[in-house]
Amino acid sequence: MKYSKIFEPTNIGKMKLKNRTSMAPMGPIGFADSSGGFSQRLQDYYVERARNNVALIITGIASVDLNIEGLPSAIPCPTTSPFAFIHSTYGMNERIHSYGGKVLIQLTGGLGRSALPGFVSNSIAPSEQTNRFDPSITHREMTIEEIQNLLQKFVMSAVIAQKSGFDGVEIHAVHEGYLLDQFAISIYNKRTDEYGGSLENRLRVATDIVKGIKKACGEDFIVSLRYSLKSCMKALRQGALPEEDYVEAGRDIEEGIEAAKMLVDAGYDSLNVDAGTYDAWYWNHPPMYFEDGVYNSFGEILKKHVDVPIILAGRMDNAKMANDAIGKCCDIVSYGRPLLADPEYVTKIRYNREDEVRHCLSCHEACVGRASVGPILSCAVNAACGREEIYGIKQALIKKHILVVGGGVAGLEVARVASISGHKVTLCEKTDALGGNLIPGGAPDFKRHDHALIKYYERQMELLGVEVKMNTAASADMISKFGADVVVVATGSKAKELTFNGDIKPVLVEDVLMKKVEVGENIVLVGGGLVGCETALWLAKLGKKVNIVEIVPEILSGHGGHPAIPFPNYFMLKDLINFYKIDVHTNSTIENTSGKTVTVKKGEETLTLACDTLVTSVGYSENNKLFQELSNCDIPVHNIGDSNKVHNIMYAIWDAYELARNI
Repeated sequence: MKYSKIFEPTNIGKMKLKNRTSMAPMGPIGFADSSGGFSQRLQDYYVERARNNVALIITGIASVDLNIEGLPSAIPCPTTSPFAFIHSTYGMNERIHSYGGKVLIQLTGGLGRSALPGFVSNSIAPSEQTNRFDPSITHREMTIEEIQNLLQKFVMSAVIAQKSGFDGVEIHAVHEGYLLDQFAISIYNKRTDEYGGSLENRLRVATDIVKGIKKACGEDFIVSLRYSLKSCMKALRQGALPEEDYVEAGRDIEEGIEAAKMLVDAGYDSLNVDAGTYDAWYWNHPPMYFEDGVYNSFGEILKKHVDVPIILAGRMDNAKMANDAIGKCCDIVSYGRPLLADPEYVTKIRYNREDEVRHCLSCHEACVGRASVGPILSCAVNAACGREEIYGIKQALIKKHILVVGGGVAGLEVARVASISGHKVTLCEKTDALGGNLIPGGAPDFKRHDHALIKYYERQMELLGVEVKMNTAASADMISKFGADVVVVATGSKAKELTFNGDIKPVLVEDVLMKKVEVGENIVLVGGGLVGCETALWLAKLGKKVNIVEIVPEILSGHGGHPAIPFPNYFMLKDLINFYKIDVHTNSTIENTSGKTVTVKKGEETLTLACDTLVTSVGYSENNKLFQELSNCDIPVHNIGDSNKVHNIMYAIWDAYELARNI
């Protein structure tokens, strides 16, 4: 067996696991039924992973009491209607057990100051604090009575979970700067009673919870703890990058070790380890800018100091690295987003099918990004995630011959899904490589999983028998003679070009990424969107001096005041831009160029910037000429992906999936 350590059996307490894989808790916000139970969609979501050899399912958060903070009813809650909760989860747990899996429900006490504005109606915290995202919101100090009520609701929820057939619970406590973690960290907790002051007092909520659960449910009932060893924050609302030297403002490693020992002594059976807080949010939800194995060093530290199993996530979908980490950094490898992207991940690495894995891009577009603004969790590269049974690929009643024009991600997804549905598919790509804009987009080392996605699609084309015609430019005449029943146009987009006064000719960002042009030492990059900012970071890491010139007031700006990308990625990319000394000029335009300088107009100010290479990254426009030429075609013609509307990878894949499963 290639990864033998991963597939060794192990134990947490007296709970036996068939291998050393776990599904990390991924929030089920929006998946609750009307009684606070697990909806059928949520049940199917977890069972699908258990069916594919995941040994331990740890569900996303369920609130112990929605009323404590006034949380929305979209979050599961055992205490809302205990009988209904048992009814909704018992059958799910039986199904998970039928595959030899085990399941823990993660219980949370709330958000405290980490709540997104508008998400709670009762703003509380251990001590009076301003909100992490909006300092104009004040969270009042909890009363002793409220704390005692919270403790009781944890015990009640665990009892209900036990009656529901769960094998144990995980306490969402000393982790990520949520409400209970705010009790544990001195920068948040200024109380002077038995819940504040010393480390023992600050951990009292977490230790009383496990003691109460063990008393009510028995010593053999598993209680795991989601645990952040280190806060990774320089100050309130300021995270620290992996590359930085800084003074820890939250929980440092020394205190983290001491706290872990106290928590294990109190009765916790395992530690599910990560790092970070909402003030350093990217540590808890690592974007692609992190290396693989984000938390390995933290797990290695804890394994030397506690004698309970260490569960470890953090970009662990490099199977060799994960296999090597077992015994050194962890006892159980935990997969969150990798199992959203590919629920068969564990099965594929077990049976030597690694080349079929659809890897997570760490983009957060459909998981954290959607969950933080309202829609329910899914996955950018897996449109069926979270709706496995109701949105799966179905067999077509009438088999057709489908011609797909364009080998970018949208065309490839159409070809994949349509082929699984039973159609005959031919795909034409005008160049000698599949992948479209993912080819330049994946050029930076931190975007390597974009290229892994291309490899996934290439392998799928082989396995599914899709006829792929490379170096084949489709024309309206060729298509009319082809004899297809359906044509899907996926011809992508083309970069917008700008010209400037002066003698410096700008180059396109994609030509820089593909190394078609040689760049100098001083680079002025026009356009502060995602592609521009990531290219600037890549160039700065190569030692170049980069200036970004952006016409609007903020870089990475989206619609309605929201960032263009999910919060963890947004915060980290902005911090990286600052760390690598990339100068950002917003509300700015280039007036002229001359020799090796450009003149920038910034409000009333005029700047002169050194410039060996002037790069433009100002977006893309639809390449829909072929689709327009086919408007009078006598067979159905569909336009999909960027050639229909320029968007991102997620919508290219999702729109293609929707079309292909219904052709």
